[in-house]
Amino acid sequence: MPEKGRAGLIGVVVPVVYNLYFSAIVSGVVEAAYEHELGLVLWPTQHERGSEVSLLDRVNSGEIDGALIVLPQQSSEELVRLLDGSYPFVVVNPRLPLDGRIPCVSAAHRSGADQAMEHLLALGHRRIGAITGPPGRVATEERRSGYRAALDAAGIEREPALEVEADFQFEPGADAAGSLLDLPAPPTAIFAFSDSIAIGAMDAARERGVRVPEDLSVVGFNDEPFAMFVSPRLTTVRQPLAQMGRTAVGLLLRLLEPPRPGPLQIELPTRLVVRGSTAPPHEMDH
Repeated sequence: MPEKGRAGLIGVVVPVVYNLYFSAIVSGVVEAAYEHELGLVLWPTQHERGSEVSLLDRVNSGEIDGALIVLPQQSSEELVRLLDGSYPFVVVNPRLPLDGRIPCVSAAHRSGADQAMEHLLALGHRRIGAITGPPGRVATEERRSGYRAALDAAGIEREPALEVEADFQFEPGADAAGSLLDLPAPPTAIFAFSDSIAIGAMDAARERGVRVPEDLSVVGFNDEPFAMFVSPRLTTVRQPLAQMGRTAVGLLLRLLEPPRPGPLQIELPTRLVVRGSTAPPHEMDH
């Protein structure tokens, strides 16, 4: 039961609800809120930072007890100022690097990238392309760091042409994959920084008569539900999206109990799920 003097409501600031990525996080929030007999105010922002500020103003007025901000538009500096105003909030999967004082729950992007690259290298791939997300994003840069470090550790010279930028969506992923597959010496594997990019890459391969996984291995990131329903099924890195939502509710409730106990920044593990979209490179088949 909500404690005396509290509204018994928490706000959830999310860019959109219908996207599978965000809906998975929100489902975890809903489960935890139900367990703690809390109500939710769902606040889709359509990626507008003004909408985030509007909800946080309601937190400050006492209408709701605290907020979860999923992939916030605001910078670390802006969020630190909110801390100074005693707003109780937790960031879920930050878009940009955060100050250590800002409470947050995130996924281990670098570890996931390490696992993806280790898998491709173990299969025998040496020409591995990467289709990244937008530069500067935490997810992009940590996954990029894992990609590059794995190549360096394997003694493979990095080729700028094999690292292509995209958005985390299907069409930009297909376009980026097309540019990789049209190279004079195309990659034998692609590490896509999201499942949507990976599906786009598989589509670009299909259009060119490139077989997955016989001619091209593809690894995604997130393990969204559709990864199980494409053909072949997608090898991908699983982010614990619902668990992030549940963990964020728990952290917010701890913040409402001064003094603030335990760690303020929590990183949850990621795990490679191997399915049918990866195999040894074609020239290694016998």
